[in-house]
Amino acid sequence: QVRFVESGGGLVQPGGSLRLSCEASEFTVGNYAMGWFRQVPGKAREGVLCIDRSDGVTYYMDSVKGRFTISRDNAMNRVYLQMNSLKPEDTAVYYCGAPKFKRLVCSPPYIDSYYWGYWGQGTQVTVSS
Repeated sequence: QVRFVESGGGLVQPGGSLRLSCEASEFTVGNYAMGWFRQVPGKAREGVLCIDRSDGVTYYMDSVKGRFTISRDNAMNRVYLQMNSLKPEDTAVYYCGAPKFKRLVCSPPYIDSYYWGYWGQGTQVTVSS
């Protein structure tokens, strides 16, 4: 059974950093585009960053450009989200995800969560002083 387990969330002050990790089992992250999404209560899950199968193209939500980066370690079967210069508006539950289809590319409209079928349980990130 496919399983993603996120870790690394927590409480951090504005301007701080966190590194989220997503470990996959029964799934090969190198064969798919992989993404990080976030969700706050009452709102839809939204794509934050996406890295395609060749690691060459990534999608960035405008508000995280220059602050967040996504990376993948195929040998460890993990995906990472490095978050720097965190802001209170980054507070959310962060999810690691994989698309329903291997050929999905990291560009709109395919960043919409509708196209993504594999999810972890999420990890809470709270940015507050």
